[in-house]
Amino acid sequence: MIDSIPHPDAAVREAILAPLRAHNDAAAGPTERHDVALAVRDDSGAIVGGLWGTTGYRWLFVQYLALPPERRGRGEGRALMLAAEEEARRLGCIGVWLDTYSFQARGFYEKLGYAVFGRIDDYPPGEARHFLSKRID
Repeated sequence: MIDSIPHPDAAVREAILAPLRAHNDAAAGPTERHDVALAVRDDSGAIVGGLWGTTGYRWLFVQYLALPPERRGRGEGRALMLAAEEEARRLGCIGVWLDTYSFQARGFYEKLGYAVFGRIDDYPPGEARHFLSKRID
């Protein structure tokens, strides 16, 4: 039976991922997984942006890097990425990978030493999704 779950939560995600993680760990060996969260706060202490990622198999995947428009161009994105790389090193990672759209920040990441290793055209239509990586070992 296949069941569409209209509002899946973290428990559903973990249940779905369990057999995949077991298969991957059997094939490649077990891995430590860690969530990485770096927050940018305003003067009142509220989180206004930051970075979210996950480690596995000695690589950090940066899933989200977000700053509001008024905080861009001030070096905070660069500082977030450098802090993420340092956290990845601390966790024993050998590299960092991420994806970005053609209308987002490909050039920003390339200036930090990331190189494109893949691309999906027309995702979204008329644009492209780029995959970048950087070894940090």
